[in-house]
Amino acid sequence: MAYTAAALSYLVRRSPKPIVLTGAQKPIHSENTDSQVNLLDAFAYACSPGSCGVVIVFNGSVILGTRARKVRSKSFSAFSSINYPELASVREGRVLRYIYLNYQKPPVFSHKLNDSVGLVKLIPGMGPEMLSYMLRRKDALVVESFGVGGVPSEGSRFYAAIRRGVLAGKTVVMTTQVPNEGSDLTVYRVGHKLKTDLPVLEAYDMTTEAVVAKLMWILGQTRNHDEVSRLFYGSISHDMLYTEELPHEE
Repeated sequence: MAYTAAALSYLVRRSPKPIVLTGAQKPIHSENTDSQVNLLDAFAYACSPGSCGVVIVFNGSVILGTRARKVRSKSFSAFSSINYPELASVREGRVLRYIYLNYQKPPVFSHKLNDSVGLVKLIPGMGPEMLSYMLRRKDALVVESFGVGGVPSEGSRFYAAIRRGVLAGKTVVMTTQVPNEGSDLTVYRVGHKLKTDLPVLEAYDMTTEAVVAKLMWILGQTRNHDEVSRLFYGSISHDMLYTEELPHEE
């Protein structure tokens, strides 16, 4: 659902009408199902004046589509808002709104996604062969690194694999596998060299779900690196803090 919400945020940008996703942790036929209350909460938010954009409503929380991540597999509080506050809460049918989105113009629709996007999570003992393999087969690769970001420096083989990929026209995005607070490749040498020497992109405070969906959306429009970079670093539905929002008409 987090991937779906992120993708819809790029396919239907700045919708003045609410697009609400919800679900349940327990099947609807279960005695203790959460499906009924989640559905009622979703309707309550959708019908509330001022609601707009793509959101997930789950367990009384209203989460921006580009900021949602599933963090529990069984508990009712399944989704969290990552690096961004919840938009609202729904309590007994009442919407308690914390953040107001102001989408007044007609939405901007996109109709194409490029699903040739790969994701690699670095683990101890992994060699660069996995990166090379994915870069040969995908148009873009998201690398979830440790801490604030970077790749193992042993023999610079990871660096060389990424360099070959970007020289071949592939898009590489560095992010962190740590859920909160985001990446910063400039902190340590293992990230700084990538940031300064190669045209890799950095996810900063974006969720991995949003990064993957955004790349699919971008690569559905262009493969030009400068244009990919411009679109990636343009904020859409608050998916990335501290950057300017893309113009509405794009």
